[in-house]
Amino acid sequence: MTQVTIHEAKTHLSRLIREALAGEEIIIARGKQPLVKLVVLPEARPQRRIGGGKGVIQYISDDFDAPLEDFQEYMS
Repeated sequence: MTQVTIHEAKTHLSRLIREALAGEEIIIARGKQPLVKLVVLPEARPQRRIGGGKGVIQYISDDFDAPLEDFQEYMS
């Protein structure tokens, strides 16, 4: 959580917006008294791309999820 004064918020608004977009909680205060929270609107949140790893995985063995011999004693 980042808490800044109103003056700091006016001076560094662009940086604070970037931090909020990155997930940081930004509180704006008058002196030490918190007043408001800077929040990101849901439609402005960066969207996760599905399928971004296309072509990265070349081959997955048919037995990739088979138990490993080294761990047989723990599986019982």
